[in-house]
Amino acid sequence: MSIKDDITVMAGKTTISAPDVETKSTVKHATTGEVYASEDAAKADVDNPATDTTEQDIRRDVSINVNKLPNILGGTS
Repeated sequence: MSIKDDITVMAGKTTISAPDVETKSTVKHATTGEVYASEDAAKADVDNPATDTTEQDIRRDVSINVNKLPNILGGTS
């Protein structure tokens, strides 16, 4: 019998390992649509006294792509 390193057994129950997911986050100015390279660039725009950008103007979008969901219903795939 081989040991699988990607599962955990506790109190007789097998827990499912985390599914393989890809995430992509985008930080942009909600009014102008300007996409920032990073959170630091957005913070610099908010902190810049020459612009009227506030923290409420910054929009953060996260896209999550799940490649395959684990079989949580106990059937075969």
